[in-house]
Amino acid sequence: MIADHIAALLAYAGRLDSRVRRALADPQQSARTIAEWTTALADVPATLPTTGWDASQAVRHYYEQRAGDRSAQFRAVEPHDVLAAWAPHRGELMNRHTDPLPAADPDNPKAWREELLGTRAAVAHGQAAPAQYRAEVTTAGQNRLAALLPGLGRRYMPEHVARDLAAYRPARAHREALAAEGIPDPMSVRCPHCHARPDQPCQSGYRRADKGRRALAGVHPSRVEALVAQLGPTDGEQAEAERARLARLMCQPPAPRETRARHTTGGNHR
Repeated sequence: MIADHIAALLAYAGRLDSRVRRALADPQQSARTIAEWTTALADVPATLPTTGWDASQAVRHYYEQRAGDRSAQFRAVEPHDVLAAWAPHRGELMNRHTDPLPAADPDNPKAWREELLGTRAAVAHGQAAPAQYRAEVTTAGQNRLAALLPGLGRRYMPEHVARDLAAYRPARAHREALAAEGIPDPMSVRCPHCHARPDQPCQSGYRRADKGRRALAGVHPSRVEALVAQLGPTDGEQAEAERARLARLMCQPPAPRETRARHTTGGNHR
């Protein structure tokens, strides 16, 4: 903030506190106070409309005595009160900021570092808005990308990476193949038999506290029936074709179980 901003801020504080108003009545004291505040708050912006920062609101919050703070009863507002309000807001800006690629030559480390630090300092001082390149990593961004992607609505992944991982994710690859053919995904509904939630594979038979249950390669017939019921009735050949395609889901061979040698204890028989 510059001297004009400080003068306006102190004038606003004088409307809230008569002690500030009396201190500013003397021209010499007023000039000295404005100079001291300008030096202390040189790196604090007056307002940032895009991020919701306003120094006058910080002064007002000080006099509202929030969270049981009674400091305003004993002293007038001071520069460190504004700094204390600006610090968490600055931290939030820096957390939202992602360093953009500097335009300097990467072979010149000094210029590269100076530009990088200059961008961070501009964000920390409120002179530039944070560069948010990580917005799509949040839950809201993932939901937006899922709505834009066809098929299963998976998290964004390049197609060549998905093809390379298909051999290690056979169940996922099978679901994507069915979605590419236009077959409804039975895992989009809850399984009435094993109570598997949507997007989760069906589980093996009942076990107490879910101990010993394992994921199945296919789906239970009741889950396919639940999907058919959710799709609603269709007419004629379209209904038969839909049932035939859904029946393919039930023909997946179960995953082979790993055989383990049973441990037996030896002993002498009498």
